[in-house]
Amino acid sequence: MQARSERTRRNLIQAGARLFNEHGYASATLGRIVADTGVTKGALYFHFASKEMLADAVQQESSARFVDFLLRQEESGAPPVQVLIDMTHWLSRALREDPVVGAGLRITHECADREPPVTDFYQAWNREVLRLLRRAGEAGALRAAGRGEGAATLLWAMVCGLAALARALPPEELAQRLAASWDLLLTVLVPRDEAARYRTHATNALGDLAEAA
Repeated sequence: MQARSERTRRNLIQAGARLFNEHGYASATLGRIVADTGVTKGALYFHFASKEMLADAVQQESSARFVDFLLRQEESGAPPVQVLIDMTHWLSRALREDPVVGAGLRITHECADREPPVTDFYQAWNREVLRLLRRAGEAGALRAAGRGEGAATLLWAMVCGLAALARALPPEELAQRLAASWDLLLTVLVPRDEAARYRTHATNALGDLAEAA
């Protein structure tokens, strides 16, 4: 019974994410989610008493997938700067292929003034950027400019730009532009003789989004 309840909850989160991602928070109704999943209204309200609670669950799952990706990268032994590069490529792919991650960003943007606030994907991103930059700085892998607030702000802002670019550009072009952006950023962030050690293009080793979804 408990396993069945958990499957129902996950199906509701997935269905809610698809609607939030495709139609926006305001247009996604609980009635449409019931129709998409085939569950009863009673089952829906058992797990989520309101749309706000479902949005929070989608946000939490979105942030969890992001953190899980980072853990896998760091377990592989990738240095902090490489993880920073890879997480932008991961996000650009996830925004196209994983509705949970796409919904996480869209809810954050559309519900910025909601009280109480939903779990904030932007803050999760900012927290990890700061942590990785701090680790890179402690390891001596950054120039002085890379250790300042400007680098953290710029990398935080990338999440906002990626959300728009992922909808506007073909995947191949977005990946090329991201790689070119990192080729430029590395000239400022890391010592000149260290830039060549980092891979700026996307790789299939970034993980299987289908498993997370």
